[in-house]
Amino acid sequence: MTPITLFSFVLGYFLLLLGVAWYTSRNSDNESFFIGNRNSNWMLVAFGMIGTSLSGVTFVSVPGDVGKANFFYFQLVLGYFLGYLVVAFVLLPLYYRLNVTSIYTYLSQRFGRQAHRTGASFFLLSRTVGATARLYLVVNILQLFILDRLGIPFWLTAIVILLLIMLYTIEGGVKTIVFTDTLQTSGMLIGLVVCLVVLLKSMDLDLGSAWSSLSDKGYTRIFNWDMNSPGYFWKQLLGGMFITITMTGLDQEMMQKNISVRTLGASQKNMMTMSSILVVVNLLFLILGGVLYLYASANPVLLNGVPATGDDLFPALALGEAFSGAIGVIFIIALISALFPSVDGAITSLTSSFCIDLLGFRESPKTEAEKKRTRLWVHVAFVGLFFLMVMLFKAINDKSIIQFIIKFAGITYGPLLGLFAFGILTQRSLKSAWVGWVCLAGPLLAFGLDLLSNPAYYEAKLHVSLGLNGISERVFSGYKIGPELILLNGLITFLCLTLISRKKS
Repeated sequence: MTPITLFSFVLGYFLLLLGVAWYTSRNSDNESFFIGNRNSNWMLVAFGMIGTSLSGVTFVSVPGDVGKANFFYFQLVLGYFLGYLVVAFVLLPLYYRLNVTSIYTYLSQRFGRQAHRTGASFFLLSRTVGATARLYLVVNILQLFILDRLGIPFWLTAIVILLLIMLYTIEGGVKTIVFTDTLQTSGMLIGLVVCLVVLLKSMDLDLGSAWSSLSDKGYTRIFNWDMNSPGYFWKQLLGGMFITITMTGLDQEMMQKNISVRTLGASQKNMMTMSSILVVVNLLFLILGGVLYLYASANPVLLNGVPATGDDLFPALALGEAFSGAIGVIFIIALISALFPSVDGAITSLTSSFCIDLLGFRESPKTEAEKKRTRLWVHVAFVGLFFLMVMLFKAINDKSIIQFIIKFAGITYGPLLGLFAFGILTQRSLKSAWVGWVCLAGPLLAFGLDLLSNPAYYEAKLHVSLGLNGISERVFSGYKIGPELILLNGLITFLCLTLISRKKS
């Protein structure tokens, strides 16, 4: 199928999204944007959040990583499920009891304005980088396989996609996103199933025989019991658990949709339904990855004359000449569907957090019209920031985005974990002036430990020799910090907060 035909399908999909956005954003106001007027249907939220939780990174990077890491990622998925239990039965009751619009309002009520601003600032940093990394991955694929052939430059592709996202989110916000995410999750899951079925049929395999073939090649190894490996089971399980607690339960984007549901009970049903489906869907992505490598071993998949691996494998195969053009269309629509729920929600939640947490919309004497005008400009500013970050990722050109996202989240979400844990688990107050410094020290210490533990990872990313291998062996004896980095970071922050705490007067 020609690039122009693929592009036409992409354009048609965008127009459909804009139509849904127009319909759902009629008569919207600031409350519609921030929290959907607390009237969202829990089933729609649950289904839409599947797409938000997975994103284009899962669609491409998880299958691509199977060749290197087998099914070890499923250990993280099991940890994710445990984390969702904590979010549903510990954090959601807290948010509903306080009736918050921004979850970081809790920090203000518990520790004061400085803690509130600090927590929100770390969320703004974490979500901006994480969401733009996901956006870069998908834009780059569209560029490599469609738009380069049409002579359209990367920067223009990024601008157009961001402008389209802005158009369908700028008015309705959460109220619109609940519906567009449902549409997009449907597209992603249909694409996943269709691509898997087509691949199996092309190799005359069913799911059972494919699993046997994958087992023979060692791809189906789920549990890693090597303590010195970043993929060690208990590190992955605990890391996955705390990644979910922070990146879902302490993340305004994810919680914004949950607390838009009218009642706590309905919101908890949403969370548990979504988390159960996610376990199955992630397993299907891993099976898809294994099947991709089975196919590639028998039929070498090339990209610019070089065997495709990692993030490049799935798109190179789906958009290549081995299958019908219909598969390319399905893949592109599914990929975009996987991307948009994470990016549109991110821009909306960042706008919400900036307006409420940093600009103080709740306490502001401004009229609703003035607030709306400010909100619109903040929304536009984040779109501009996203463009700059995507261009930065293009310059870096990292081939395995998912590992970077998990690593960065482990460093930047730690202060949020430490602050919320300290607030929930203790009755002590904090010396307000020191909160920001402590929450900065925690990630820096965690980063330093991770650097010493994994010098090879950072040397590969920076393309320099750091000369830390000897120190790493002496200090860590081969132990590699993995996903548990976020737990370590949160613990460091918690202990540091203890040093600046005092009994509540």
